[in-house]
Parts: sequence; C-alpha cells; structure tokens
Amino acid sequence: MAIDRIERTAKEIVLTVQEYSLFALRAFQNLYRPPIYWPEFLIQCDIIGVGSLSIVMLSGISTGGVLALQSASTLSAFGATAVTGQFVSLTMIRELGPVLTGVMVSGRNASSMASELGSMVVTEQIDAMRALGVDPSRKLVTPRIFASIAMLFFLTIVADASGILGGGAVTVFMNHQNGTQYFSMAWEHLRYPDIIQGLVKPLFFGYILGSIGCFYGLRTTGGTQGVGRSTIQAVVTASVLIIFVDFLITQLLLAMFS
Repeated sequence: MAIDRIERTAKEIVLTVQEYSLFALRAFQNLYRPPIYWPEFLIQCDIIGVGSLSIVMLSGISTGGVLALQSASTLSAFGATAVTGQFVSLTMIRELGPVLTGVMVSGRNASSMASELGSMVVTEQIDAMRALGVDPSRKLVTPRIFASIAMLFFLTIVADASGILGGGAVTVFMNHQNGTQYFSMAWEHLRYPDIIQGLVKPLFFGYILGSIGCFYGLRTTGGTQGVGRSTIQAVVTASVLIIFVDFLITQLLLAMFS
C-alpha cells in the first residue's frame, strides 16, 4: 500500500514536470510570435511593477539595514568597519537583491495569476475564449510572462538601490560611521561582472514566476477549493524554483567571470 502511494506520487511529479516543461516552452515561443496583446501587457506591467514597488522598496531598505548592522558588528572585531559599504553593495547587487525581489514578487503576483486564471477556468471563461477562436495562451499567459520579466528587471534595480540606501542610513545614524566613506566603498569596488550577475538573474526569475503562476492557474480543477490549492502550489513552487535556479545561475556566472 505504501509502495503504491509512493509510486503514484512519483508519477504525478513526473507528469507535472513534463506538463510544465511543455507549457513553459510554448510560452517562451509565444514571446516572439505575433500577435502580442500590448494593452494586456501594459496592464500587467502596472499590476506587477507599480503594485509591487512599495513592498520591494521596504524589503530592500530593511535587508540593507540588517546587512549593515550585522557586518559592522562582525567587522569591528578586525578593525575593518570601513568596508561595510562594499559588503552591503556587493551582497545586495549580486545575490540578495534579485532573490529577495523574485520571492517577494512571486508571493504577491504568482498567487494573483494563479487565482485569477483559476477562477476563469472554473467559471468556463477559458472554454468560451477557445470557442470564440482566441488562444488563451497568447491572450492571458504571454502578456503576464512578458510583464513579469520586464518588471522584475527594474524592480531588482530598485531593491538594490533601496538596500544600499538602507545600509547607508543604518551606518550613519546607528553605527555612527562616515557616510561618505560608506558610499565611496560601495561604489568603488563594484565591477561590471557584479552588475551583470545581478541583472541577469531577474530575467530568469521573472519567467519562472510568470509561467508557474499561469501554469497552476490554467490547470485548476475542483471549483473554488481548487483555486485555493492552485494559489498555494504556485507560490510555493515559484519560490523554491527561484532559489534553486539562483544556485545554478550563480555557479555558472562565477565560472564565467572567475
């Protein structure tokens, strides 16, 4: 009995991965094929980008402040508190900025996509679109993925800047250090490979959260309870996949720029 349950679970996981891979491939191909619904794309940019701006800024400021506090307390033992700005800027730009933005935006928007599309599936609006000759993938999925990629790129820049500013505020007002020295170290030790690493990751994270949210939304079954399940699955899967893909991309980029 237990073996049958394990086998059934394993088959479900393999089938889900297969379905998502085909879904993600079709969605990627649709990004470059007309028609592209620009009004829907702009609407999703407003929802994803402008709607997530406040939470991304708040998260970035808080994270930068915590980094400044922790690094200053550790570096003070070695008399190296002057490099606090370098530590905060490199950590935010190369790693924490993209990952934090991806996880926060996936929690807000992957759930929104899954619940919205799941409700459309339950109320048979998707079937009505197909009956009218409209491809739901192009009309609903492609604009959301395209907007997720574009907006996550800019939101990551906002998170990086907010984190550095938050670290600077903590450095000046709580650690009582020189603010000019902090920002000078934060700027002078940045290199193009660091910036490239931080700006390549959001492109992958945006595609992941957009495709995962739409995938679980369109495969919703079971009425309103199914919508809730799809929402939870979308958020959990997108967050875990972003962290896993971040590890792979970091390995690849470090090997390229070493």
